[in-house]
Amino acid sequence: MNPPAVHPPNRPKADLSDTHSLSVALEPVLREVCGGRLGEIEWFHSTWQHSGAATGFAKYRLNDHATIDVMVKMPVGPAELRWTSTLGAADHSSWDGGDAIHKPTPRVVASGAELGGYDLGWLVVERLNGQLLSTKMDADTVLDLLRVAADFHEAAGRARPVIDEAPKPTPWEEHIARAREATKAGGISESQHWNEAVKRVQRALPQLVARWNGRVLNTWCHGDLHPGNAMHRRAAANGDVAGVGGGSGRTGDGPAAGRHGCVLVDMALVHPGHWVEDALYLERQYWGHAELLHGVKPVSALAKIRRDRGLPTDDQYAEVAMVRRVLMAACAPAFVEREGNPKYLHAALELINQTLPQVIR
Repeated sequence: MNPPAVHPPNRPKADLSDTHSLSVALEPVLREVCGGRLGEIEWFHSTWQHSGAATGFAKYRLNDHATIDVMVKMPVGPAELRWTSTLGAADHSSWDGGDAIHKPTPRVVASGAELGGYDLGWLVVERLNGQLLSTKMDADTVLDLLRVAADFHEAAGRARPVIDEAPKPTPWEEHIARAREATKAGGISESQHWNEAVKRVQRALPQLVARWNGRVLNTWCHGDLHPGNAMHRRAAANGDVAGVGGGSGRTGDGPAAGRHGCVLVDMALVHPGHWVEDALYLERQYWGHAELLHGVKPVSALAKIRRDRGLPTDDQYAEVAMVRRVLMAACAPAFVEREGNPKYLHAALELINQTLPQVIR
């Protein structure tokens, strides 16, 4: 069942030029909409948040009068609102029981697409009390991230079993033409080798793009899978389940003391695609620094996890992954201002040299 539309017609748009001031101004309205259960909000500016939304911490009283720690976020975009509220929906009366405590996304306390008469999405979610996965990277952490990716794929597939959207097309030709210009300008290391490699990719581009566009659409991909977008949901040592972010929690019938779960945050880039996209997004973050993955190969590891869960993998996934790697690697010089790390660029160049001959037919 699809959630209701998040942009109802004939509703004024809020001025988002100063989201912090807007959020502070609308706080009384939000607390009223939440039925007086939401306490005062401590707004803060986060260095890791790039969406432009305002974020704050508060307390929230559940139906059984227990109080939990929550995080408030506004405004949020349509995709993030839709997927967070759909996948994180949890019954207040069984907050710590059943499947709620094992959701792969933050549990949602309250949400809406309108506030104060404005077309403005907002979320009140559990305040996660564990650490970001990026705090301690080892093989188990990488596998935890891939496991929660599979959890997300499975939950999203249950929520929307039909892939009823087309993926947003990537302008590969434009990106790679820009990459070629960057290599000709000689502003990057190994520019001559890069020029030759990108030229070979350009010659094969129609075939590569056709094969990528012909991939099976079998998953709702998270779209931003990296350790900074995943946290542990930790049970307190006394068996209580704490709220998100280290605050005090509530007594309940939650998981055994000390048990950790993993939660994906930031649903803004969820899109239809092939499951290898999430694995490759993670892999690409570590081109040139593969040692930080501690021997875990994201594509093959996620394939095994999916098989163990009974999720489809597609017999051609390895070939699909190689095509995607070549396309992504060839774009690297086009984004040198953002992806100009010499080790990253060298790894991308080596990947083209090694992989392109395997995928050109």
